[in-house]
Amino acid sequence: SALGCDMYDSVYPTRTARFGVALTDRGTLRLKHAACASDPRPIDPDCPCLVCARHTRAYLHATISRGLPSLVSYHNVAYTQRLTRRLRAAIRAGTLPGFVRAFVSAHFGGDPAAVPQWVVDALDVAGIDLTGVADLRPAHDYFEAFGGQRDGDVVEYAVGAEAVAAADRAGAEQDA
Repeated sequence: SALGCDMYDSVYPTRTARFGVALTDRGTLRLKHAACASDPRPIDPDCPCLVCARHTRAYLHATISRGLPSLVSYHNVAYTQRLTRRLRAAIRAGTLPGFVRAFVSAHFGGDPAAVPQWVVDALDVAGIDLTGVADLRPAHDYFEAFGGQRDGDVVEYAVGAEAVAAADRAGAEQDA
């Protein structure tokens, strides 16, 4: 079952809704942003849920701004259920790697530089290669490139010098 993609229980759809975030194949939509205050479009024009059929981003912006996330929760749960059905269908058809590659590309706007390391690593564990979809390689590739030595250089090469420096600063602040 592709590492249990169809066997999970998550608060993610409803928790993200409480923060005014709607889930779509093209990434997340932050309904609290001012740009949504007058946007007449639905969350996702391709979504068949009742929220997308009946409400605009502007209306949802207003409800979220008043602390009422239930409509966005409904959309997010409906989206997650549809995504799970599509994943199951791709598994049954034997097309999961292609489905996932297309999904990741769309989710990150077709920008290979936007795909984070954790996504590359998680999908590598599932046997899905993101070459051409993501600029990054799986972290174990970086490890092997350094002859199997586990040191700061491997981490820096994999996630970038800025991320390593930020993590070091955060650790130093916690220790202080």
